[in-house]
Amino acid sequence: MDEHTRDDSVGPPVRGSPTGWRPAEDRWEHGTLRRATVHGVRLYNAGEYHESHDCFEDEWYNYGRGSTESKFLHGMVQVAAGAYKHVDFEDDDGMRSLFRTALQYFRDVPNDYYGVDLLDVRTVMTNAVTDPTAIEGWQVRLDERRPVATDADFAYADSLEH
Repeated sequence: MDEHTRDDSVGPPVRGSPTGWRPAEDRWEHGTLRRATVHGVRLYNAGEYHESHDCFEDEWYNYGRGSTESKFLHGMVQVAAGAYKHVDFEDDDGMRSLFRTALQYFRDVPNDYYGVDLLDVRTVMTNAVTDPTAIEGWQVRLDERRPVATDADFAYADSLEH
């Protein structure tokens, strides 16, 4: 673990023991990744795709190319950007391209990575490539729940350098 991604203030998963959680040490391998994921998922679920994208993208810069962390975060950047293309610009070809790329990044990333249900994410994106309406109303599961944004999530996104 890199010390610059450690954040012991980030709490445990609400449910389960996902990849990235170290129960014996009572901490996340990369606390900053979990923090960005929680905020990014909540914002995505609230339909705030641009802000969600920013959460994942800002954290992505902490990891070297080709690492599992980098692949996961880059994939989530593409998920948020694809939803943004579909909803805000009605650009389904752009969404499809981003989702196909995300699916490539998610290859070999565990299905429960930092609490995100990646099997569900992969399934919905695969379906949306054929039928873009598959993402309408869909929310990402985190710790077996579908959390939505709070003021703290918006404050986090606002704090990021743009």
